[in-house]
Amino acid sequence: MSQSITRQHFDEWMLPVYAPAPFIPVNAQGSRLWDQQGKEYVDFAGGIAVNALGHAHPALQAALVEQAGKLWHTGNGYTNEPILRLAKTLIDATFAERVFFCNSGAEANEAALKLARKYAHDNHGAQKSGIVAFKNAFHGRTLFTVSAGGQPAYSQDFAPLPPQIDHAVFNDLDSASALIGDHTCAVIVEPMQGEGGVVPATREFLQGLRALCDRHNALLIFDEVQTGVGRTGSLYAYMHYGVTPDVLSTAKALGGGFPIGAMLTTDRVGQCMGVGTHGTTYGGNPLAGAVAGRVMALVNTPEMLENVQVRHQQFMTQLTALNRDLNLFSEFRGLGLLIGGVLREEHAGKAKLIAQAAAHEGLMMLIAGGNVVRFAPALNISESDVTEGLTRFTRACERYLAGGSS
Repeated sequence: MSQSITRQHFDEWMLPVYAPAPFIPVNAQGSRLWDQQGKEYVDFAGGIAVNALGHAHPALQAALVEQAGKLWHTGNGYTNEPILRLAKTLIDATFAERVFFCNSGAEANEAALKLARKYAHDNHGAQKSGIVAFKNAFHGRTLFTVSAGGQPAYSQDFAPLPPQIDHAVFNDLDSASALIGDHTCAVIVEPMQGEGGVVPATREFLQGLRALCDRHNALLIFDEVQTGVGRTGSLYAYMHYGVTPDVLSTAKALGGGFPIGAMLTTDRVGQCMGVGTHGTTYGGNPLAGAVAGRVMALVNTPEMLENVQVRHQQFMTQLTALNRDLNLFSEFRGLGLLIGGVLREEHAGKAKLIAQAAAHEGLMMLIAGGNVVRFAPALNISESDVTEGLTRFTRACERYLAGGSS
């Protein structure tokens, strides 16, 4: 007889690196989800921008089941058809000519940073090893990527950290220019900072970084783990900006909920990584390849990308309207279906309380630091689900303003 599971068991059995919500989801369909008690939620969190097509999408289920009946895993001593098809799909859809598959965004960024050091070492010498990243960035939780992410709260307890990583101010080209030089092997940047507060880069900033990297023979790495696979209304955000990187990391929505990450690059850069220079046991497995291939086929269409833009306008219109009455937010910002609501100064640090109030009202949503509530729903979310979710969000904000979060 199986044991009955409760939220309390997390506190008893799990390493306490998370503080999950007090309820346990057990079933979901599209943009609706139900917990153990049968309570319904509208999902504006999207698994942290992962569930690109919502929950239990029938085409993704079919792809997984079909592949599960054929071949699950062989390891990197062999290749497989689904992953090669996915590689060609990504190459045809982007600037890339070479792909490396892994299991997560952190692994994709780790591979990108290792590639940059290797490329510079082979072509310019060992002295060219500096990496420029940005304050308030987030690139993952490995020691290398957490050091590149410019948030000391995530890295300071794990010192000594990998050296020769400097942090400039995001969207400040003068700050970046002061750090980028002939010793720089790479600049890594998010086209829109997600965890750092849902802050889009300016076109001039990214264009300036491209020019600085060209001038100093440094690679430009775009971390598109959160902004990729249709999230901004373009397949990848670099297309929105018209600035092409040398290396791009992608994960999250790529598998629509199945773990997969990838690093994309050009043939010129990728050739430096020979046999044995990098690898992963699970990366590029057939199950992930089959599901991600179906995700790409469904997301990379004019209809889906247009829906992202239409739903963006719906969010912005309705959020602006509710804020006229509540006066809780100073601005709403973002691209596509990655949107942040910035709290007014008198409510600074209270984003978590609003998210907790939202859960009470039957809405799952995210925060991005203490001052920003974040919306990252499925790309195919319906007009009615957005309206219902924002109705619940309004009630949550009213609950917070009345002094209650639960």
